[in-house]
Amino acid sequence: MYPGTYARTTPDKPAVIMAGSGATRTYRELDENSARLAHLLHDAGLRRGDAIALLSDNDVHCFEVYWAALRSGLYITAVNNHLSRDEVAYIVNDCGARVVLASAAVGPLAESVVALTPDVETRLAFNGPVAGHGDYAEAVKRFPVTAPEHQPNGADMLYSSGTTGRPKGVRRALADRSVDEPGEQIVNVFAEPYDFGPDTVYLSPAPFYHAAPLRFLSLVHRTGGTAVVMERFDAEAALAAIERHRVTHTQWVPTMFVRALKLPPEVRTRYDLSSLRVAIHGAAPCPVDVKRAMIDWWGPILYEYYSATEANGTTMIDTAQWLAKPGSVGRAVLGVIRVCGDDGSELPTDSIGTIYFERDEPPFAYHRDPERTREAQHPDHPAWTTTGDVGYLDADGYLHLTDRKAFMIISGGVNIYPQEVENALALHPKVNDVAVIGVPDDDLGEQVKAVVQPAPGVAAGPELERELIDFVRSRIAHYKAPRSVDFVAQLPRTPTGKLVKRLVKANYEA
Repeated sequence: MYPGTYARTTPDKPAVIMAGSGATRTYRELDENSARLAHLLHDAGLRRGDAIALLSDNDVHCFEVYWAALRSGLYITAVNNHLSRDEVAYIVNDCGARVVLASAAVGPLAESVVALTPDVETRLAFNGPVAGHGDYAEAVKRFPVTAPEHQPNGADMLYSSGTTGRPKGVRRALADRSVDEPGEQIVNVFAEPYDFGPDTVYLSPAPFYHAAPLRFLSLVHRTGGTAVVMERFDAEAALAAIERHRVTHTQWVPTMFVRALKLPPEVRTRYDLSSLRVAIHGAAPCPVDVKRAMIDWWGPILYEYYSATEANGTTMIDTAQWLAKPGSVGRAVLGVIRVCGDDGSELPTDSIGTIYFERDEPPFAYHRDPERTREAQHPDHPAWTTTGDVGYLDADGYLHLTDRKAFMIISGGVNIYPQEVENALALHPKVNDVAVIGVPDDDLGEQVKAVVQPAPGVAAGPELERELIDFVRSRIAHYKAPRSVDFVAQLPRTPTGKLVKRLVKANYEA
């Protein structure tokens, strides 16, 4: 299904509402505007398997661009607008984009990459002029609003967030079906368990270019609901949007939960959240204390999943299951979980190792990077793929994450997973944000260091350092606790809430 399906049955229903500006696209407008752009792309010579790129803030035009690509059999790469000029140029060139669409809100960035992306044939800008780009509205208005004769199914080709290195393009084979035929993985896996349908009002507080928001927003339109999209996340504004739009579904990341939980009690209780039926979270592991606090606040409506941009496998867990298995991310609903040791051998229950998902065939490849593609595959079973996460399966088949392999600390020959220490500090009232890393130690090889952004008004210094170390030691094994704490004004996080730990570690590796 796609917006054209609902343009015929509920043409005046809002498909998209921007939470801040109130800008709206009905299903008819979304269908007609994306059809115009689809005709333009075909007229420009793009055919099935070709690529376009989108560089924008969260904006209603993003949905027109997305669905124009999807109904044209094209790959669409939504580019992180917080990247540098060179990083954006790298992605545009690497994905092979023949057309770039940009928002005037990121105009200076879009202008800066023009000279660095010579293979782009067409550039269009919306919401205002951008040097080197044509006017989007003028360009599409000469094309018809009717559906193209052929609508082969396209796909996103997104780039990993680059938290551990240079972004990698995740390319999946295009499905051999038209855009209005069933079979899309996001629908097959998530629509029924999360109860997506025509009555869904889904609040998305995250950037459009990130895999989870983009794909779940497409799920809303594939099932006929309404997407309420925040221009940027603000905890109180999100609560207000839930009340104002009678939101039924939303998806947050744990960092957003922490921000909301730290609002003053009178703010947290100010808004009517009774319309909420499903609160989804993923993207990063959620500290147990944070999730318990959210369940106490919002009720048994939290649904967690574990997946990745690569979409090589998925687990799910609901509130009742999680309360019985605190800290778990659930059981597999897509793929079969295999936990393997460094030698590739499959490990027994409760043994920590690299997490692979077994599928009938490799579900993705890293674009133009066969070496990294091979590294993501099991040495003996190419259809078993991993994104580098580490964890274990319990006796009931529930998956528990420990950390990414690249971040594991080996201190005195003992493996320590930073996530466990970060979880212990996440809700400490004097901690605004925290990263835990391993730093060189002449005796132990590595020692545990916490890098903390203090809460507003909290004085950093030896007293706070001692308090935080003692706090961790009271909650987990002493050998896992930080030997030292450094204080910083801000930690590097992506707009989706992911900690860019490689940037934290780089300060100490130097």
